[in-house]
Amino acid sequence: MRLHPLAADGLIAAALTTVAVLLGTEAVAQGWPALDPLAWTLVALLTLPLVLRTRAPVTVCLAVHACWAVYVTLDYWPVVGSFGPMLAVYTVASLRPTRTAAACAALLAGVWIYAGALSDTGSMASVVGQAVGFPLVLWRFGYVARRTGELTLRLRAEQADRARREVAEERVRIARELHDVVAHHIAVINVQAGLARFVFHSDARTAREALDTIEGASGEALAELRRMLGLLRADGVQGADGAPAPGLDQLDEMVTRVRTGGVGVELRVTGTPRPLPPGVQLCVYRVVQEALTNVLKHAPGADAAVELAYRAGEVAVSVTDGGPAEGLNPVTPAERGGHGLIGMRERAKLYGGTIVVGPRSEGGFGVRLTLPTPVQAARRGDTVRE
Repeated sequence: MRLHPLAADGLIAAALTTVAVLLGTEAVAQGWPALDPLAWTLVALLTLPLVLRTRAPVTVCLAVHACWAVYVTLDYWPVVGSFGPMLAVYTVASLRPTRTAAACAALLAGVWIYAGALSDTGSMASVVGQAVGFPLVLWRFGYVARRTGELTLRLRAEQADRARREVAEERVRIARELHDVVAHHIAVINVQAGLARFVFHSDARTAREALDTIEGASGEALAELRRMLGLLRADGVQGADGAPAPGLDQLDEMVTRVRTGGVGVELRVTGTPRPLPPGVQLCVYRVVQEALTNVLKHAPGADAAVELAYRAGEVAVSVTDGGPAEGLNPVTPAERGGHGLIGMRERAKLYGGTIVVGPRSEGGFGVRLTLPTPVQAARRGDTVRE
């Protein structure tokens, strides 16, 4: 559980106050006057303002140095009050530009030398060395922390931008494929409309069947268009190459190709197969294709199982593997990055479905996609029960 920044700063201020109090009780043993109520008040003012150090670093730094100067002037043990100013200088260096941090570091060095001069210990060379060394070290650590934070934010922004570009590219590719699906429906409508006109007076039954086909194809085409336009409006996308979109009848061919690549794949179909819109078939086909490609690339030597289930109101497909062969290390899709998982999720979202991707408790990896069956398919007999 991550602490809120203000709570974390509060804990740090409380810890420094505790350390200062413990040191303050040793002042007499170190040859310094005992701390009276005024001294304890100044100690509190040196540490407690650090609660706000990340919200107003420069203000807090100036305030604690002013209190430390008063504390030293009253001839109290300087070490007791040194922790607050040191942390304040580090905070300024980690959050503010170099010039501001250098000025605060110089302020720390000045008060440090002032404290050494008042104490009259006779070792001013050591005091000056400390006054130069400690602020430099604090400034350097703060600078490194600030640069690390800036680079982290830049990296996160670049990752988010890359993810947005990958999603956009994947959606363009899906829209291009949907263009093929809609074009297929329009071609069917055109042919059936010509047939209906030709036999309208001579064969009423054939004309009615053609009109029924036109109704179903036009409804599916409209549904595909709504999905595509809701997903993306892309300008300047090149047209498809005219090849027919793959469907569920080509799963056997794909499984055979994967087997030749060295993966033992078992295809199992449950329920009663029935016609599905080309867009839904394409979605299932592409998800299975991507999942099996992941098995080939990242689970060498694994056996895979593809299960296609026709259910009432939906169609589901799962692709599972048992993990790589012994002695080989798996690489999960999350570690690889790339477009694969993004494409799966975008396809499932496009058709109102759900997809679950991740490692299995019994070992290996699994992908499970569930898509609702469109109303048009239900009219053609989507009432089966397993």
